[in-house]
Amino acid sequence: MSPYGSDRSPRRPMRRKLLQALTAGLVLATATGCTYKDFPRLGMPTPTTEEAPRILSLWQGSWAAALATGVLVWGLILWSAFFHRRSRTKVEVPPQTRYNMPIEALYTVVPLIIVSVLFYFTARDESKILSLDKKPDVTVNVVGFQWSWGFNYIESVDGATGDAKTDKNLDAIPQRFKDDFPANAGGVYDVGTPKSENPQTGNPGPTLWLPKGKTVRFVLTSRDVIHSFWVVPFLMKQDVIPGHTNSFQVTPNKEGTFMGKCAELCGVDHSRMLFNVKVVSPERYEAHLKELAEKGQTGYVPAGIEQTDHEKDRETNVL
Repeated sequence: MSPYGSDRSPRRPMRRKLLQALTAGLVLATATGCTYKDFPRLGMPTPTTEEAPRILSLWQGSWAAALATGVLVWGLILWSAFFHRRSRTKVEVPPQTRYNMPIEALYTVVPLIIVSVLFYFTARDESKILSLDKKPDVTVNVVGFQWSWGFNYIESVDGATGDAKTDKNLDAIPQRFKDDFPANAGGVYDVGTPKSENPQTGNPGPTLWLPKGKTVRFVLTSRDVIHSFWVVPFLMKQDVIPGHTNSFQVTPNKEGTFMGKCAELCGVDHSRMLFNVKVVSPERYEAHLKELAEKGQTGYVPAGIEQTDHEKDRETNVL
């Protein structure tokens, strides 16, 4: 008797293993810390800026497209496996399909359509997110260095003298950003170390203060190597590159203290490049800037490496 028809059929252990694997997968999928309210975000934190929902929507749409494609592919695989498996009684080779132009055209055109649709929505949202058309209410020069962060608040603060547009410490920032700086902005600063902590939460790293409801422009510069400025619940991060200035802006809409980190492997102490973002009322924000001025933290810390010549040429040709 064939072993495939006996009680010792090798298919039974295989079915048992498959059932165990499916059960384990179900347990892993349901035993996480996510609630039904978290599931629609698909692993993303709750957005805390006006711009973040657009990023979340792109993330969700990409998952939906991937899931639809996966279901189709899995369905075709399972259909072929179950309905075209080898017969127990017949050993002949099934009919072979060759040079089927409609099928070949289908699996060539459909991926192109999928990629084109994803590219369109990604390019549309990226252009909107990185747009600097709106003049900011607040400008912060974020300085990345090994192994912490510095924050230059480009503001007119009582007790701070000088002008951000001509300050030598900000020479690394291109003129096109300085054009939007407020006049006679003496400014204040805060600089962290890997040992810095937020006094309220105890979270490691320096704390960047931002006003709720105000448009904040981040001007990103580096003193040494490539870093990446990532405020987790903003759903947004951007590289901090020496000799090249990046920028984006957000409007925080939720008060609280949020975690930030460097998202670019920048050296041996990369994991210690943490910081905090504290979103407060505009009045509390202004009071904090005055507190920095009273501590003597007026003016600006060096922004970093000045733009390279080829980067200046690129900006001249593009702009």
